Amino acid sequence: MNDTLMLILAWVVGVWLGAIFFGGLWWTVRKGVSSKNPALWFFGSLLLRMSIALAGFYFVGRGHWERLLVCLLGFAMARLVVTLRLRSRLRSETTPRHAGQASPTRPSGESHTRPAQEASHAS
Repeated sequence: MNDTLMLILAWVVGVWLGAIFFGGLWWTVRKGVSSKNPALWFFGSLLLRMSIALAGFYFVGRGHWERLLVCLLGFAMARLVVTLRLRSRLRSETTPRHAGQASPTRPSGESHTRPAQEASHAS
C-alpha cells in the first residue's frame, strides 16, 4: 500500500483510539461519581481504555515509527476535540439564560468584563 495512505489510516486510527479513550474517561467520571463503588468503575475503565489504546498503537506501529507518531498525533487531536466539545456542552448545560438578555450584566448595566486596556491599568 502507498505510504501516504498508510499514514492517513494511522492518523484515523489514532483519532478513533483517542475518541474511545477520552470519551470513555468522560463517561466513566459521570457514572463513577454517582456509583456505589466508584473505585471499581475507575479501575475497570482504566484497564479497558489502556488495553484498547495500547493494542491499537501496537498494531498500527508494527515497527514503523512514522505510523506510530502519526497515530499518536491523531490521539492527541482527539483529546483536544473531545475536551472542547465537552467543555462547550457542559457550559451550555450549566449556564442559565434569562429571557431577553444576551449576556450577563451588572445591575448598573455594565458588562462583567472590562476592556483589555482598562484592565491592564487597573490596580
